[in-house]
Amino acid sequence: METMRSDATAWESYGFSAESGERKSAREILLQELGRCADPAGLSPGLKALTDYVSASHYLLVRHDASPEAGLDVVVASDWPFDMVRGIARTVGASQSRMSELEKCFSLLKPCFHHLADNVAVPMGVSREYCVIAFHVGRVRMSLLLLFPEHFILSQSKLRDVGIMTGYFASVCCEGAILRQDREMELTDREIECLYWIAEGKTSGEIAVILGISRNTINNYITSVMRKTATKTRSEAIAWAVRHSLV
Repeated sequence: METMRSDATAWESYGFSAESGERKSAREILLQELGRCADPAGLSPGLKALTDYVSASHYLLVRHDASPEAGLDVVVASDWPFDMVRGIARTVGASQSRMSELEKCFSLLKPCFHHLADNVAVPMGVSREYCVIAFHVGRVRMSLLLLFPEHFILSQSKLRDVGIMTGYFASVCCEGAILRQDREMELTDREIECLYWIAEGKTSGEIAVILGISRNTINNYITSVMRKTATKTRSEAIAWAVRHSLV
């Protein structure tokens, strides 16, 4: 199994005594490092350890439950240059929204490679090709985007390790915040009721008559539903509701 260099600098940078004579695999060292970072405050150091493990140069962690127009709100943690983050955030969100549910399932934990647009400036010595690894934290789909040095030969086994470990690590560090946000974004009984009648083909005016409230109020409920579900149209909102067994 591949081992880390045993010189003092390498060992001590990972928290082990150079005099102890211990030889641990890179995977074991990474797991111990992630264990030390396993809390919300340790998210960035843990992601940096994962980045170093696969010899990447930069990491970007994003969530996909926001709309493609959410911009930088999709970013959870990053050490990419800010201009690059701003340029790619919307692209990442839009690419996910175009994927079918089946494609999303097949792409989980599978490293995929993409090229940055020509108008995106990259740091000196960094490749324009980046890697995306998708995973779930609770019901929220997230992705880790990695940049690499130019002409670097990647280790597929290490990329697979990073995909699995990032999913577990993000679950520990992010789940509390995500669950709080999920509760804030839960649909009310009235919003679900409106979704049901939309799925039955009713217009806002017809739903207003059925529920005995104004048409403007119905439209406000529907707008709130689309905001919370990151959908753009009533049809998309219905599809979301069907996937989540709400209608």
